[in-house]
Amino acid sequence: MTEDSIRKYATLMKELELTGLEVNEDGCTVRLERGQANAVVTPVAVSPEKDTDTAPADDTGDILTSPMVGVFYTSPAENAEPYVTEGKKVRKGDVLCLIEAMKLMNEITAEYDGIVEEVLERNASVVGFGTPLFRIRRV
Repeated sequence: MTEDSIRKYATLMKELELTGLEVNEDGCTVRLERGQANAVVTPVAVSPEKDTDTAPADDTGDILTSPMVGVFYTSPAENAEPYVTEGKKVRKGDVLCLIEAMKLMNEITAEYDGIVEEVLERNASVVGFGTPLFRIRRV
């Protein structure tokens, strides 16, 4: 694999906002990674939506959104207990879920202590950048 090929893949990673990429070319395997494997989610304040049928019954808390495109997993394995459930208290740094992007499992962690008010995505669903994942009330 040539340096130009590697640069081409690195540019593609940046354009698509990928955290990792593995390429098999001409009998050579190259794995590129950028950023941290453990992503931290930035909270976004919830705006009340009292006039819509889709608004949560209790709209307290911050919405934590996906920092990347990938597949959302609530647990570390198919038959394992979920990392968090509604009503569970979490501490800063606790793993909330995994997002698989380009065969890399990225841990999404709590940015602050709180209580999970609502899990907003289904297990194994595809999420995009900025997709709401959890509603967490600070404690």
